[in-house]
Amino acid sequence: MFVGRKNELAKLEEAYRTKEFQMAVIYGRRRVGKTTLIGEFAKGKRTLFFTALEQANADNLADFSQAIASFFDLPSDTRFGSWRAAIDFISSRAAQERFVFVFDEFPYAVKREPSLPSVLQVAIDHSLKDTQCYIVLCGSSQGAMESDVLGSKSPLYGRRTLQMKLGPLGYLEAAEMLPWMGPDEAFRSYACVGGVPYYLAQLKKGTSLRKNLAQLYFDTMGFLYREPELLLRQELSEPAAYNSVLRAIASGANRPKAIADRTGIERSSLPGYLSTLTNLGIVERVVPFGENPDRSKHAIYRIREALFDFWFRFVMPYVPTIEAGLGQAAANAITEEDFSTYLGHHFERVCEEWIAIQALSGSLPVAVVATGSWWGTDPVEREQVDIDVIGADAKGKHIIACECKYRNTFDETETLRTLEQRASLVEDCTADALFLFTKKPVSKGTRTKVDADSRLHTYCLKELYTQ
Repeated sequence: MFVGRKNELAKLEEAYRTKEFQMAVIYGRRRVGKTTLIGEFAKGKRTLFFTALEQANADNLADFSQAIASFFDLPSDTRFGSWRAAIDFISSRAAQERFVFVFDEFPYAVKREPSLPSVLQVAIDHSLKDTQCYIVLCGSSQGAMESDVLGSKSPLYGRRTLQMKLGPLGYLEAAEMLPWMGPDEAFRSYACVGGVPYYLAQLKKGTSLRKNLAQLYFDTMGFLYREPELLLRQELSEPAAYNSVLRAIASGANRPKAIADRTGIERSSLPGYLSTLTNLGIVERVVPFGENPDRSKHAIYRIREALFDFWFRFVMPYVPTIEAGLGQAAANAITEEDFSTYLGHHFERVCEEWIAIQALSGSLPVAVVATGSWWGTDPVEREQVDIDVIGADAKGKHIIACECKYRNTFDETETLRTLEQRASLVEDCTADALFLFTKKPVSKGTRTKVDADSRLHTYCLKELYTQ
């Protein structure tokens, strides 16, 4: 089932309609849906599709020869003596007919034959650029794609006409893959496995979330049990220190000093680890709204991906227990309080995503172009306070301040009062609107109050899933 990726598919189609030479670069971690996207784009188009494997160069070249032979109806025993000969043959045929040429897992081939980017570069410059050939280079190793294809030192630098770094699906697209679930179950599932299509497809219909998680994460044969480690090993030669950093962040140590203290990594070395994890999209560096990201001394680090967040928070501490065959006991050790706290953080992220979606449709009381969060000191209460989500206009002068409560019950009146007071603490800004996001619909009393004040708005989880 193909879900989401509407913008990406539209961009690929738009480039195809130009009937000019194209080289699209598509990359992102494994199982994120790259091949599925390319397959959807290739429907109805004459497409030469080749996937390199982690094998010897001679074997990849032999497989490539077979793919070419099959596509162009050549003798089955066709063998090209070099990558240059194979690419040159494709170039000669591209001058005669239009087709799409997909080279999947390009980094695997480059690893065994480093001259391959140069070979392709020469072919593009001397012949392919004057054809209607549509090349798609794809890879799961983000670092390799950024260096071997997109990097300034790569022979292919400047040749790409389109590039896409695919990330997980958003919460609404993820819900499309789980049509049997209601909004709350879809949200809880999204918060625990993330938006990677292949992971979502592992959730079994008719099985409770707790049982699904036990089978996926807390079983040595579970599909997601070793997935974070495998992903890190694909990108990093020595993942041990990175594991420690991620475990520290997942457990609440989100500032550099706290991370260094928890991991024992020298403060001077820590920025390198954090930068690498940030570039991979696993971790994000966040500063309070209104502060310069380059100069702020109040930055915190958060794990972006639900897979890594859940695994390092709830699974990694129990790996010995799971290996001993007591995975169900480890899964049962997650208390409702800890689970609710975890879900609460991800509810904030879904609310921020909802704000971004509404901003694109122009349906917010402020013309939002940026989202974030804010924290600082309340001079009256003399304590650290925060605002869960902020949506701001282009100049950062008009904002929407949002409080996100993934709880069954709480004091709604006090929450709105506190939100208004905290919004006044954001310097040089006017809070044009106050949004309260809730797990369940607010009370009739709160609804009456909100209806009487155009500045106040409330949305429950079910409404976030209704577009």
